[in-house]
Amino acid sequence: MPGMSSVNEIQKTKMKIAVIGDGGWGTANALLLCGYGHDVTVWGAFPDYIEEQRRTRRNDRFLKGVVLPDALKLTSDREEAVKGAEIVVLAPPSKYFASVMEGFKGLVTNEQLVVSLTKGLCERTNKRMTELAKEILGLKSVVALAGPTHAEEVSRGIPTTIVAACEDEEKAKMVQRVWSGPLFRVYTSKDPVGVEIGGAVKNVIAIAVGCSDGMGFGDNTRAALITRGLAEMKRFVLAYGGTPETLSGLAGIGDLIVTCTSVHSRNHSVGERLGKGEKIADILGSMQMVAEGVWNSKVVHDLARKLGVEMPICDLVYALCYEGFDAHKAVETMMGRELKSE
Repeated sequence: MPGMSSVNEIQKTKMKIAVIGDGGWGTANALLLCGYGHDVTVWGAFPDYIEEQRRTRRNDRFLKGVVLPDALKLTSDREEAVKGAEIVVLAPPSKYFASVMEGFKGLVTNEQLVVSLTKGLCERTNKRMTELAKEILGLKSVVALAGPTHAEEVSRGIPTTIVAACEDEEKAKMVQRVWSGPLFRVYTSKDPVGVEIGGAVKNVIAIAVGCSDGMGFGDNTRAALITRGLAEMKRFVLAYGGTPETLSGLAGIGDLIVTCTSVHSRNHSVGERLGKGEKIADILGSMQMVAEGVWNSKVVHDLARKLGVEMPICDLVYALCYEGFDAHKAVETMMGRELKSE
């Protein structure tokens, strides 16, 4: 594979790394970093489940079928998790991100490199995850790490690429050096706004694509929704203060494609079931893991109105998830909109 030798030659000093959040994506990153030889500890909120993982060396609730190596430490003690850590990785679901950060106040400091894996916007404040982490933990900067990276594939060593974004370019480059390996390539960006907004809105678009698939529509409809969804994402990023061009890369179109088309996509699965006529309450009640797009459809809908951004696909997803709107009626609404130039 081109470039493999240069990646392999990167010297990796052994570091102590804490991963806050034992969900699928947090665990996949922990496995990746542990595999590089780092001293990695995963923190989880529920002591009983952490103990189960210690005993079985599995996290089947969130990452089924993947073995947790003996070298990977697990704890539900906050201080134990982050004490002495040079890098702290933040990976709780967006809905619980703020409350989890509150529990780590005074334990995570500016002396540590802090990285956020969470995709989404805060339901209460409309803020990005790196903004919340900086505000609650009193940090100067937090690196956002995002891209087309399903935990199920990363944990099994399937090659992928991702973007580390931060206003402090040196910190983004540090993440690039630590995370990059033979099967995991990291690019850098100075636009965390674009990277994080892309990561939040693409989940909403994926619900729309899933709904289309659930109703039995085909490739044409899927391609149209992805393309026009990307246009909505770019308008939203521009209004939010980011760089729309960022969404032409991995954290935009790359993540959008994988979330809209993969069998691993929970957001697509929610949309597919909506398209088949299931109720949102029944769908969510049957799911073990979270579908960020459902929560974020409301945040994106409210914030788009506040910013004056036209987002018809996201508006309809909000209506499907929060207003009981009929999926077939949504198609009529979308196709009957005023004609205009692209």
